[in-house]
Amino acid sequence: MSGGLLGHDGCALWMVMIPFTAEQFLDVFARYNVAVWPAQIVLYAFALSAIGLALQRSSDFSRSIACLLSVLWLWSGIVYHLIFFSRVNGAAYIFGGLFIFQSCLFIYAGVWKRNLLFGFSRTSYEIIGMLFFIYALLIYPVLSYKFGHRYPMAPTFGVPCPATIFTFGMFLWTRRNVPLYLMVIPLLWSLIGLSAALSMGMKEDFGLVVAGVTSFLLIARRNRSARASTWLVSPASQSAPGM
Repeated sequence: MSGGLLGHDGCALWMVMIPFTAEQFLDVFARYNVAVWPAQIVLYAFALSAIGLALQRSSDFSRSIACLLSVLWLWSGIVYHLIFFSRVNGAAYIFGGLFIFQSCLFIYAGVWKRNLLFGFSRTSYEIIGMLFFIYALLIYPVLSYKFGHRYPMAPTFGVPCPATIFTFGMFLWTRRNVPLYLMVIPLLWSLIGLSAALSMGMKEDFGLVVAGVTSFLLIARRNRSARASTWLVSPASQSAPGM
């Protein structure tokens, strides 16, 4: 096979695996954008609100941020996947179910268990997270326009890919270990999104793969370092009274 996976033959292979054409894919965005307008503005406001609350560095707001992320994933799961994308792709029912489940996980981990603590303290993690915010909210739509995807036949914030990039940014704005089960579905979607980048001409979605892999590796490393620090400190604190 000449050209490899990223070449002409590779794209042809992806097209065989995907049950819809690029035109049908873009038409889903068109029907979605026209039908839900002006919900896109509200979803942008949710994202900006989550960033603003995280900048307050108050644990009281972390549950509110988790709720906003839950709403964002619930919207993508029900409105985009189940109502619109399912018309051209039967797998959208599975995708929608996964997104709805992820929405529930944010409520479980962030609201009920309070395992998510958001904030900004200018570490490399938060800086990278900010870059993902900028990409999801600003650069992504600019690249979409540059690559010929004109509104309404263009992905807007609230559809899965930019919403997932934004979510990875929020993961990097946490000040406590992130349960890795929260990252499984977003990481899986970032890999699935590679198919759109390769075969649908959605080159802006390459950023989704970068955000997914980068965030997962950084969070896993931070979690591991935190566990190692706890293990080292615990024996020392136990031996202190006998000194």
